Amino acid sequence: MTTSTVPAGHRSGPYLQVEDLRVWFDTADGVVRAVDGVSFAVEQGRTLGIVGESGSGKSVTSLAILGLHDPRRTRLSGRILLAGRDLVRMSEEEVRRLRGRDMAMVFQDPLSALHPYYSVGRQIAEAYRVHHPDAGRREARRRAVDMLGRVGIPQPGRRFEQYPHEFSGGMRQRAMIAMALVNDPDLVIADEPTTALDVTVQAQILDLLADLQAEFRSAIVLITHDLGVVSQVADEVLVMYGGRGVEHGGVEQVLRRPQHPYTWGLLSSVPSLHGDAAADLVPIPGNPPSLINLPSGCAFHPRCRYAGRNGNRSFSEVPELRQVRERGHLVACHLPEAERQHIYRDEVAEVGVAR
Repeated sequence: MTTSTVPAGHRSGPYLQVEDLRVWFDTADGVVRAVDGVSFAVEQGRTLGIVGESGSGKSVTSLAILGLHDPRRTRLSGRILLAGRDLVRMSEEEVRRLRGRDMAMVFQDPLSALHPYYSVGRQIAEAYRVHHPDAGRREARRRAVDMLGRVGIPQPGRRFEQYPHEFSGGMRQRAMIAMALVNDPDLVIADEPTTALDVTVQAQILDLLADLQAEFRSAIVLITHDLGVVSQVADEVLVMYGGRGVEHGGVEQVLRRPQHPYTWGLLSSVPSLHGDAAADLVPIPGNPPSLINLPSGCAFHPRCRYAGRNGNRSFSEVPELRQVRERGHLVACHLPEAERQHIYRDEVAEVGVAR
C-alpha cells in the first residue's frame, strides 16, 4: 500500500506506540501470559499487520489498546501511547471517551457485534451522537447515511432502516466499518475483518479499507492469520508467537526475506500462486504452547527443527528482538544471521516457501 506525504497539521512520528506490553490473566489453573513484552508502533496513513496462530496474543493485544479487558481480572503493564497519551495510566472513563472517537475497532463477527433489535443505521447514528452530544437526530442520521454510502452500501437511505439480519455478511462488515469510521478516528483496529467472507467479498473489503485509509489517513492495525491479506494491504508485519513478537519488519522483508523459523513455517503452510500446484503444503509440526506453562527459553523451540544448532541456547534463554542486517527488520532467534540465511536459502526456499 502506498501512502502520500503527511499533510500539514498531522503529527509526525507514530500515532500509536506500544512499549513492552504485558497482559496477564489470573485463572484457577495459573497465570495466563497472553501478551508478554510486545512492542510496535504505527504512523498515521500506515498499516501494521499482526499475524500468528490462534492463541499467539494478537486479539488480546488489540483489546488492551482499546481498554476492553476487565481490570479486575487483568494484569496490564507497559505503555500504550496514543498521540503521546498513555492509555495504561488513564482511568476507564478517560479511555472510554477516546474509544470510538480517536480509536475504533472493526470486529471479526459483525452479526454478534451489531445489536439485533436496532436498525443498522440507528446504531451508526448513536455511535456518532455519543461523541457529538450536541448533534440532533437528523444530523446523526445524515452522517450515518453518508457513511453507509461511503462504504459502498447501495441505497443507504433505505438500508438505514434495515436490521443486521437483513444484510449479507459482506454488507454487515461494511456497516461495521462505517460505524468504526463515523467519528473519523485516527486509529482503526481491524480484527480478522475478512473471516468467513468469500474471496471476492474479502477483496472488496480490503480495497475499501485501503480507500478509506487514503481518505481519512487513519493508522490501521490489521489482526489476521491470513498472510495473503497481509501481503495485499500491510506496510509492516509483526509476527507473534506465544504472546511475544518473533519477527517485525516491512512487508517485503518479512514475507520475501523471512528470518525466523516460525515465519518460515507460516509461509510454507500457505499455497502459492507461483509455486508447484501439485506440491504438498508443509504444516508446522506440533501445537501452539500453553500460555500458562510456556516452554523455557524460546517458546518455539519444541516445534523448531533448528533449535539444536545454536549451542542449546534455545532451551534456556529467551531471545530478544534484534535488528538484522536490513534496517528495520527485527528477529528474535538465537541462530546467527548467517546461519539463518544459509538455512533459508538451502533448506527452506527450495521447497517453495519464498513467495
